[in-house]
Amino acid sequence: MKYVLKVCYDGTSFGGWQIQNNAVTVQQRLEEAFEKAFSQQVNITASGRTDAGVHAAGQVCHFTADLTIPPEKIADALNCFLPKEISVLASAKAPENFDANRSAKRKTYCYNAYFSPRKNPLKDRFSTWVKGDADIQKLRHIATLFIGEHDFIAYMASRSQVKTTVRTIYSIDIEESITYGSKNIKIFVCGNGFLYNMVRTIAGTLIGYAQGRISEEQVKKSLTEKNRNLVGKTMPPNGLTLEDVEYGINLFNG
Repeated sequence: MKYVLKVCYDGTSFGGWQIQNNAVTVQQRLEEAFEKAFSQQVNITASGRTDAGVHAAGQVCHFTADLTIPPEKIADALNCFLPKEISVLASAKAPENFDANRSAKRKTYCYNAYFSPRKNPLKDRFSTWVKGDADIQKLRHIATLFIGEHDFIAYMASRSQVKTTVRTIYSIDIEESITYGSKNIKIFVCGNGFLYNMVRTIAGTLIGYAQGRISEEQVKKSLTEKNRNLVGKTMPPNGLTLEDVEYGINLFNG
């Protein structure tokens, strides 16, 4: 039988989602917890790989196994054996043709940054410090250039290997708040898929424009001329969280 999980994790101490030889990963810890809980080995497939240091509020993954436990109780069984940085928020029986990666319709990431003269250790685990300030209206203005279908090759890490670099961005929403005396910015990016480092580089470009280091013409040309030299810096991974993955169906009945 096929099952689906919704997983939340603090990615700070992990080498990303996917199992690898030289780092502890989220997939590794989940599969180890499953073997301890059910005395079975499974391969757990996620909606996509998150990089080292990147977090997830709603990572979706699936696996196939023979279990007698009610599907909704799988989450509790796994959480008994997971480290404090990982929690399965929900579990359910999945449609037999469901694939957490291939069935995904939309994904939403959030990049968190805070602006202040000095760093704040209470924010640094899940947000990136940017020295100075940023104009929220300028952020919202330049974000509109990314909406729609574009070739985002200029926003992809150079070592990436993909069949196409064309992606569709459905929305970019920006929220602003003040805590501990500094300005917090949340950049929510929703699209049909993302290239390696794409969201972090979009965030760096938006911030670069809002701080006057990048012009609107440069941003436009980065999309039309596909010139990597015209984009902002790739922001650090600690500010990035996978917020949600949409499939067009209610997987968890709630």
